[in-house]
Amino acid sequence: MRIHPLVPSLLLLGTLSFTAACSSGPGGPSGSARAASGQAGSTPGPSPVRSVDPSKIKGLEIVSDSSEDKSCPFATSYPDVPGAEAMTAAMKKYVERRLAAFRSDSAICQDGTGGADSGELNISHQFLVASGDVLGVRLSTQDPSSAGSGQSATTYWYDGKAGAYRTALGLVADGSRDHFLSALKDRLKGREGVDSDSLDDTFSDPASRAAALDDMAFTADGGLRVTFDRGDVAVPPAGAVTLTLPEETVTPWLSAFGKRAQRQTVTPSRSLDLGAPHVPPQAVPTHTASGDDDTDCKKVRCIALTFDDGPAAPETATLVTYLARYKARATFFTVGQNVAAHPALVRAAARAGNEIGNHSWNHPDLTKLARGQVVSQLNRTSAAIEAATGKAPTLFRPPYGAVDRRVRAATRLSPVLWDVDTEDWKYRDADKVARTVIDKVRRNDVVLMHDIHPTSVAAVPQILRTLTARGYHFVTVSHLRATL
Repeated sequence: MRIHPLVPSLLLLGTLSFTAACSSGPGGPSGSARAASGQAGSTPGPSPVRSVDPSKIKGLEIVSDSSEDKSCPFATSYPDVPGAEAMTAAMKKYVERRLAAFRSDSAICQDGTGGADSGELNISHQFLVASGDVLGVRLSTQDPSSAGSGQSATTYWYDGKAGAYRTALGLVADGSRDHFLSALKDRLKGREGVDSDSLDDTFSDPASRAAALDDMAFTADGGLRVTFDRGDVAVPPAGAVTLTLPEETVTPWLSAFGKRAQRQTVTPSRSLDLGAPHVPPQAVPTHTASGDDDTDCKKVRCIALTFDDGPAAPETATLVTYLARYKARATFFTVGQNVAAHPALVRAAARAGNEIGNHSWNHPDLTKLARGQVVSQLNRTSAAIEAATGKAPTLFRPPYGAVDRRVRAATRLSPVLWDVDTEDWKYRDADKVARTVIDKVRRNDVVLMHDIHPTSVAAVPQILRTLTARGYHFVTVSHLRATL
């Protein structure tokens, strides 16, 4: 069944503010601060730490994956930082394990009965600190196949001085562990929903303790914020529980690494050095469009190629170069957390004459979110795009193509769906992706692809070469709409 992408959305009341995106630096407040918001990877709440500009991390790559299958939707991401290979491996193992469990869930993915209401797996990332020889990252997870609310978060730490990956408990010295746990129990007792007996059991068992104390980060003033997932230390109806130990209390209990992590959070260095032997510079295309596109799609055959989920390094840079060789233009529907990491790639794509659209901050199903969460997802991403390119987007592509009246009413951005789905997220085969486009595309079609997959990018030269020879012109979605 063909989806009709060219019907513009209604112009809706009110210009939505960019307050959420501007309140804490380039990335805005993290979507993973689910202790405050109650939704992992959805509406961000106040960040527990200073904002980190990921674009300053040399050699950074964001490892992303997603599915457009509405019966088994997922979107995952985690950072790969040169020098922190052991930490990257730990995050990769976690993501792959959660993804495998989600895909094997018979009620969601296997028997096809999950449907539009089954929920999605969403794993997003937030940098806690990237300074000196310390790297801290929080992964936030929303997983309908897991017990309870399905929301959880884990912090990962890397000690560049020792060349070692650390868990959250590695911030606390072994000899101070009892004092630390006692302080936590004292602050937890008496809280609504917390059972003292079960609390003792949780903290006395090493495995349970490690599982419960897996989300810790320093505040901007040096305190240690500890967040317990729903059901870890309190009855599930009480939700997630967060408490903060002040700097003067927690500092004596910190390990040597914990003290460095605290110091680098409170007073960040200007750079991150984890001892990587070589950090290759990011390739950024320098192509510049010669002027506005004068293609008249009423008179010639036009196609709008669209690429979701980026930018990705180095795939997006390669794609921009391919497009420039054929004087082709495309629309990039970018994910906000990736824009924050690679603004130079977004800027380069726009400079080459391509259109930059909004694909949310971390790829949740917007129809499952409250209005404020939808506003935050889209406004933060628009702010990041405008910061990178100097121009705010006018289009958005809803993750999974999921859009309803509530989502439309939360934004003035116009939604864009597609006519041809290459299913390149499923088939990592460049020739198959190219043949799908070449065989299925018709005049004025919008084509869905993803520039996070090397195989999809590799398919583009064959698409451009073959369809150019057939008289097709490659234009942006906005140009296609404007000239029909």
